[in-house]
Amino acid sequence: MDTDEECSIVLELSERDPFFDKKKKLLQSKGFSPKERIYLKSSSKPGWMNATVEVLLQIARIVQLNELELYFAEDDVCTSMESYSPRNELEALNSIVLLTDISLSTCTHLHTNILQGLRQTILDLISDFGDKNSVKGVVEKNHSCDQEERLLEWGESNGLMTQLKIAYIEGASRGAIARKDLKVGDIALEIPVSIIISEELVHETDMYGVLKEIDGISSETILLLWSMKEKYNCDSKFKIYFDTLPEKFNTGLSFSIQAITMLDGTLLLEEIMQARQHLHAQYDELFPALCNNFPDIFPPELYTWEKFLWACELWYSNSMKIMYSDGKLRTCLIPLAGFLNHSLCPHVMHYGKVDPATNSLKFCLSRPCRSGEECCLSYGNFSSSHLITFYGFLPQGDNSYDVIPLDIDGSDVDSNEDIPVSNWTTHMVRGTWLSKDHRIFNYGLPSPLLDHLRRSRSPMLRTKTFLQGSLENELEVLENLKDIFDDMMENMGKIDLDDRENCSWDEKLAMDFKDLQRRIACSVSTSCHTGMDMLKNELCKCMAEDILG
Repeated sequence: MDTDEECSIVLELSERDPFFDKKKKLLQSKGFSPKERIYLKSSSKPGWMNATVEVLLQIARIVQLNELELYFAEDDVCTSMESYSPRNELEALNSIVLLTDISLSTCTHLHTNILQGLRQTILDLISDFGDKNSVKGVVEKNHSCDQEERLLEWGESNGLMTQLKIAYIEGASRGAIARKDLKVGDIALEIPVSIIISEELVHETDMYGVLKEIDGISSETILLLWSMKEKYNCDSKFKIYFDTLPEKFNTGLSFSIQAITMLDGTLLLEEIMQARQHLHAQYDELFPALCNNFPDIFPPELYTWEKFLWACELWYSNSMKIMYSDGKLRTCLIPLAGFLNHSLCPHVMHYGKVDPATNSLKFCLSRPCRSGEECCLSYGNFSSSHLITFYGFLPQGDNSYDVIPLDIDGSDVDSNEDIPVSNWTTHMVRGTWLSKDHRIFNYGLPSPLLDHLRRSRSPMLRTKTFLQGSLENELEVLENLKDIFDDMMENMGKIDLDDRENCSWDEKLAMDFKDLQRRIACSVSTSCHTGMDMLKNELCKCMAEDILG
């Protein structure tokens, strides 16, 4: 707080940030330093608030970038009010709300109005962003939720508090909808640690005495084996929870041979096959040895491969990593929280830390959720291939984490000293429709990839200039990249969507994913083709000038 008329907020990029140097460079390209003081004046001109918010948001977005977003962040084109991704935008906006709340708790009365005005402006932006970017779930009215309501009553009798109720959502099975209008910061769901399923429960059983002697067995595997038996325990504290679980989870791990065959030419095929091989190897290490040696503890009828796969799908699709008050990170099943579906623009973004004051897990809102609206959270920054393999769905909307990694040497090459050497070691592309810059030298493609390819072809050439040598080098880069993605589309083959209605759930998912992969590859090829046309046009101008000269 500086004077009676004005106060300030400081936004600072932590030096402990693993991407400090990259973010610092990006901040500097937009005219900011890693530590920026933004002044808020009470007697400013009209429009000062919007201008101030633009500056705050530009800085906060860069501070909140994760590695993948940073890779695709254009150095000089993201205009003041454009977002990098829904996740990044909500994190940036909420970080400013947090700063204003801290400032309001320590400010003088004279500054309260300024800070409250800023806070409300940011809250309005959060609400508008959510309205524009979320995909609204449609509630199906003709489904009974009796079992789910009994689970809710059981939870509330054990200390659970919620502003949500369970409903069937069109195309997504079950979900959680708001009972009333909820604001940013409201607690949608609060779950006491006493009804969270964690490894401590297994410690009290005969099973743990056997399993702890197995060299290298993980706590996740121990819990998985416990849940296979607990599901059939009539006296289980969690019987009502197990009764609400589906008989089939329908994740990529359960794909039929026909669906897997449809994935030929995609990375998802490899991801599913590797995951299944890992699970088969894990099962074979444990069974039938455990059943033979300890039949009373591991009854053979409860430890079949089919039941093992069911338990794996349960833990992959419903478990959450939770930080307990003792500082330990545990993989847990959380009754009722598993009903919250994933969204690319979630209402709840942070829910993985036990509040030591209440010994409970709180699901606080990062954007408003209206009464009757589905309340969603983020399962993580995952690609659609990961979400299909382990959760069994393809998210609606543009997933900015849907990337195609490129198997090219990412090591640095010698370069003209005027051209900074990139320190990205892996390269990738995503749908070029997500890019904001399709001009010459950008083409909607990631700058780190283009810079690497330019240097690989001609280390000593000054790039991004309208000189003949530079343009010819650029043309070769795009021609090679286009060839890669044309080959990729050819290897994936055509998709026959005519008989889609008669396909099984897994075949439909496989077709949808392959269609997405083709769309990404096609966008890259098209962007390269458009870029080549631009370059040829510039080369013609270049040569014409040489002739005239």
